[in-house]
Amino acid sequence: MRIPRVFVEPPLSPGTVVALDERAARHVIQVLRLRQGDPLILFDGSGRDYGAELVSAARGETGARLGNPGPIEPEARLASHLWLGISRGERMDFALQKAVELGVSAVQPLLCARTVVKLDANRREKRLAHWRGVIIAACEQSGRRRLPALAEPAAPEAVFTQATGTRLLLDPEAEVGLPDLPMPVDGITLLVGPEGGLTPAERAAARDAGFTGVRLGPRILRTETAPLAALAVAQALWGDLR
Repeated sequence: MRIPRVFVEPPLSPGTVVALDERAARHVIQVLRLRQGDPLILFDGSGRDYGAELVSAARGETGARLGNPGPIEPEARLASHLWLGISRGERMDFALQKAVELGVSAVQPLLCARTVVKLDANRREKRLAHWRGVIIAACEQSGRRRLPALAEPAAPEAVFTQATGTRLLLDPEAEVGLPDLPMPVDGITLLVGPEGGLTPAERAAARDAGFTGVRLGPRILRTETAPLAALAVAQALWGDLR
């Protein structure tokens, strides 16, 4: 039987008893239905798994004793930064979840001109917390030991100077595809628009910032499908799926 993996916030240290936070405790007790003495694996996002044993399993008092750490997770062969136009509800969640499973290194949510979702300060904080929960759950499921970074939502033009590596813009009007490009030296930054796509002005600004337009075949893909198809192709060409 597969031993469940659970993310915890505190830095972990072998031989100690760590108290699980509210999210982790609820997952362990209510979802996994673990009991005192059951084995589990804990990780804090720094790159290692820790074997552990549940020593208490009650609401408000859920803890686990840590064993020795496992091997460090290797750095990704392809560093991939996903700049993703914010989409509604389940579409955004799906894109984030699957991007984590495909090995994305960092995510930058984008408030584009055609973004339908409106975020005031309160909603922005709640959305960030929710998206982080989606990323954590995807790491727990997929076996990732490093937590991808999640940035504050921003307009594309405000973060263009932060792009690293080979800068790629998904554009159905582009003339080249990912297989036509040379292997990136310092990873990729992948820019994907929201529902309705990027505006012509946003695409032009991206190209002025050094982004190369690439297409994914003859079909128009949804905003939650396009980044996943691109990440899968990039991983197959240059990354962990080679």
